Amino acid sequence: MKVILGFVILFLITSTLVVAQKSDEATRKLWDTAYIAAAAGKKTARRHSSRKYRIATPNVPIDNVVPESVVGVTIWRLRPAGRAESGERIIVHDDNAKEYVPERISQNTRLNAGDRVRISVEAARNGYLYVIDRELYADGTLGEPYLIFPTTRTLNGDNQVSVGKLAEIPAQEDSPPFFTIRKSRPDQVAEMVSVLVTPTPLEGVQITDKAQKLTEAQVAKWEKSWSDSVGRLEMETVGQKWTREEKDAAGTRALTASAPPPQMLFYRPKSNEGIFVKLRLSYRR
Repeated sequence: MKVILGFVILFLITSTLVVAQKSDEATRKLWDTAYIAAAAGKKTARRHSSRKYRIATPNVPIDNVVPESVVGVTIWRLRPAGRAESGERIIVHDDNAKEYVPERISQNTRLNAGDRVRISVEAARNGYLYVIDRELYADGTLGEPYLIFPTTRTLNGDNQVSVGKLAEIPAQEDSPPFFTIRKSRPDQVAEMVSVLVTPTPLEGVQITDKAQKLTEAQVAKWEKSWSDSVGRLEMETVGQKWTREEKDAAGTRALTASAPPPQMLFYRPKSNEGIFVKLRLSYRR
């Protein structure tokens, strides 16, 4: 009898571990109720204390959001790696191989000219990713819009996104695998980066080997169609280092429910269409 009871207990323990493992390995949902509870300050978020979000756009409700329309964005700043520190690294091969540690920053983080940055984007459904960069000047005017992704130099021009996969800009295989932030003129105060995720490819956009200039009319049309009532949640903490799972998710592996969530979540209530979001990367005065 004791032997049978022992086998039963062993079976139950094993089954529990298998179920827990499968739960951890499941592809995560960006619009997780736990994240939303954290942003709203609800008690159900206590067990997810490391993933607390704050509502950065209180005028945009978090109700009636279509989960498949949500987009996650993380901005990374690279710094030289210390000899004995932990965290995944990017190796840059130039005259000498140099190692950099990517760390998360907030959209409010001030950047210095010469800083190296990367952007990772995660979509909650299949679609197409586009990234536009414009210079912002002290008088509030904007420079000309340039499509900096996709190009054939990054991911061979493949701008399709899918659930659980990270799109990195630039890619780890690019040379260099980062953007170097520099002012084009003294009165430039920021880079205005627009991220678009659309269900179908954009009309009139040809993918070439370099950033291409867009027309004001093109950008205005897309912004009018997909930027209405865009809300943002942002994690309360910054500085988290790049993890092995995030590094691998840009390849063949998908992120799991237990993986670090995006630094920012963008959403549009009652919308299942494309989304157009803006990131302001400000220079330190």
